[in-house]
Amino acid sequence: LPALPDSLKDLETLAKNMFWSWNPALVDLFKRIDSNLWAESGHNPIKFLGTVTQSRLESLAKNQAFLCELQKCVEKLNSYLNGTTWFDSVCSKSTKPIIAYFCAEFGLHECLPIYAGGLGILSGDHLKSASDIGVPIVGIGLLYQKGYFRQVLDIDGKQQEVYIDNDFYNLPVELVCKDSGRPLTISVEYPNRCVSAQIWCVSIGRIKLYLLDTNIPANTPGDRLITASLYGGDIEFRIRQEIMLGIGGLKALTAMGITPSVCHMNEGHAGFMALERIRQLRNDKNMTFDEAMEATISSNVFTMHTLVKAGLDEFPVDLMDKYFGGFFPHLGVNRNQFLALGRIFKDDENEPFKMPILAIKLSGYINGVSKLHGQISREVWSSLWPGVPLKEVPIIAITNGVHVKSWLADEISSLYEKYLGPNWLDGTFSNPVWNNVDEIPDGQLWQAHQRCKEHLIVFARDRLKAQLQRRGTCLSELNQADEVLDPEVLTIGFARRFVGYKRANLLLREPQRIIKLLTDPDRPVQIIFAGKAHPRDNEGKEIIKQIIRFASRQDIRRRIVFLEDYDIDIARVSASGVDIWLSNPRRPMEASGTSGMKAAINGVLNISTLDGWWCEGYQPEGGWVIGADQGIYDENYQDEMDARALYSILENEVVPLFYTRSTDNLPRAWIRKIKNSIKWIAPRFNTHRMVAQYTRRFYNPAAAKWRFLTAEACARARAFANWKDDIRKAWPQLAIENIIVEVANGNGYEQLNLKRPHLKVGSQLRVKTLVELGKLNPDNVSVELYYGPIDISGGIKDGSSVKMECSGAGEQQNKHWFTSVLPCRRTGQYGIAVRVLPYHSDLINPYDLQLILWGNTAST
Repeated sequence: LPALPDSLKDLETLAKNMFWSWNPALVDLFKRIDSNLWAESGHNPIKFLGTVTQSRLESLAKNQAFLCELQKCVEKLNSYLNGTTWFDSVCSKSTKPIIAYFCAEFGLHECLPIYAGGLGILSGDHLKSASDIGVPIVGIGLLYQKGYFRQVLDIDGKQQEVYIDNDFYNLPVELVCKDSGRPLTISVEYPNRCVSAQIWCVSIGRIKLYLLDTNIPANTPGDRLITASLYGGDIEFRIRQEIMLGIGGLKALTAMGITPSVCHMNEGHAGFMALERIRQLRNDKNMTFDEAMEATISSNVFTMHTLVKAGLDEFPVDLMDKYFGGFFPHLGVNRNQFLALGRIFKDDENEPFKMPILAIKLSGYINGVSKLHGQISREVWSSLWPGVPLKEVPIIAITNGVHVKSWLADEISSLYEKYLGPNWLDGTFSNPVWNNVDEIPDGQLWQAHQRCKEHLIVFARDRLKAQLQRRGTCLSELNQADEVLDPEVLTIGFARRFVGYKRANLLLREPQRIIKLLTDPDRPVQIIFAGKAHPRDNEGKEIIKQIIRFASRQDIRRRIVFLEDYDIDIARVSASGVDIWLSNPRRPMEASGTSGMKAAINGVLNISTLDGWWCEGYQPEGGWVIGADQGIYDENYQDEMDARALYSILENEVVPLFYTRSTDNLPRAWIRKIKNSIKWIAPRFNTHRMVAQYTRRFYNPAAAKWRFLTAEACARARAFANWKDDIRKAWPQLAIENIIVEVANGNGYEQLNLKRPHLKVGSQLRVKTLVELGKLNPDNVSVELYYGPIDISGGIKDGSSVKMECSGAGEQQNKHWFTSVLPCRRTGQYGIAVRVLPYHSDLINPYDLQLILWGNTAST
């Protein structure tokens, strides 16, 4: 290995912090050393510095201009690390929490290939924004020896999966060691043995990501493979891996002296963490299972993503018995109680153990990743909260975003710097700064976009030639690769995971129609595809083959390119270089999607079905929508309708708008649409906003709950668990015995005739109810008046509630009257009902105990 001269030692410091990956000045510094070698290293500064020639380093050590740039970069990093942040303004140092963020994959950069797709990219962006705005997060994941597969396509488009070993010593990771210098390891119990793991650390700006690695000599050959590959193996491999992620991940934090105030599970893979957290607290504080569970639930966060069944991990009971038969006694529960934590129906012996249900039941804060996804998630999981109206099911939505600086092309970033101001990134929390996008001259914006497009086309041609050479293609076909794509042609990009519901082949549904668009002599279209199918997803693989076969037609081969081995590098270049970003998932299967956000911040327009984030991102002035805002149960019919809508949009709106030029050859109307898109999407769909929202709505309240419930030897958690137990025992005695509905008459109230309950707007109702509380007192419950429009089945739809105040004791012991007044403000047929819920100031939501008592519904 080359030896860094003393004057260049800071290069190693810069290389070991992923801060460089979203700061162009630092990337340019590495390129300046040797741009060709930088590309050959896969943009990996650790590997790069290990392969630079000694003579080149010696030369740079004497180059004052280079040393000056190096010093500027070091100062930039130090200023960043020591600067004040947004989080400093919303949380005092004395109450600063530690948030542990668990995820099975992290997509930080192409040089650290431990990600598969959107989940990993989101988690990587989450950590980067947490660093930028100062949120004290530590990431927890696995360091995969082989990562995710590399995609190779044969001449027929058949996907081959190739696994390449990662050399950890040539990655931006550092082994965590004890004071003695030996690696710090943790031990996790598996059937009849313990499995050890060492810990690697990735520095991401201000924060750390810790990754577990079981490929060490202390383990058996089989156990060394637990962290071999991402999403590989059979169901037993998955449970072994998820035990290491969840249980091992928390043990790793403990071994490093890190006690998190909040634990965030990004998808259900890390659900076992919640069990280990209970076990640790129970042992450390001599608590019962219920007591430890109350303390931890209140500070656990669960973000759910996929609704696709294949992506929801569930384990058969015999596998749970095998791997947790010795674990649940340490929790202080029996087998049935343990298995019930992962089931909808706790006594159904045939129901497998579902990881999303485990995470839901052991989390006080739960969210989907877009407004539509939150709504669909409430529908999917509503059975876990019987009797709770759908819109009140405690799953909220925090819409995903992207880390702007990681995905922004240099050409566009320079324009933002110039016209939005040097602190333009601060505007990701608000809208006003983005209005200055209008100040960017049309010509400069279009020129910047065209440079991005030219870069993409050169990039695509180089990748295509490499693909063809690998397949042994003849020289004439290799030469043709230099002729594919045209920077003056309207370019559509479709790059993402290839799975059936994303419908990458929707554009091919009517071949002659798309061929006409591709071969139009005056206003042609060209398409760039990229994406991988999961190794076991045969449908996704067939879609890739279909596209490759179609693209091989002689009349269109210059207009369609499929870039194999989709990764962050391809995503970054394509999202900034195309004109249109196409997304056409089958509604409502897309949880969020973020690739369109990356495109939009770069001035690329979106065309998408109304699914995922686009339900919130779509504005007619800044993009296009395919089809209607509702799913169709007949998939073939929906595909047919959506394909026709897509063709129509391209033929009648997109193509004419793009090719309509002013006298200076600028597509002025197109550029106006670009600016509208940026102004709407950039401030709303970024991870600075997203992480700030998690902080306000989840992290800070959860951390406060943790401090409160664990203070004084967890006294409050013990009392809270006892209170819940008392409520559950007393609840069967509750009854709503009488409901009286009265209407104001000018002199007071008179009883409403419920046989002819016609009222006028402006009337005022008074509702009184007599509730039998049994052993409870009025302070233990919240009695509510629930009201709203009546649906065709006679139930209340989209109801609202108002608290009823205790207005006195009834004639018999333990019975109390509750009263509320309700003004009639709107016309229509409305219903009212009375309900009783448990009440305690420490409840995160009133449905925490899954107890709710309803009275009869009356309509007016």
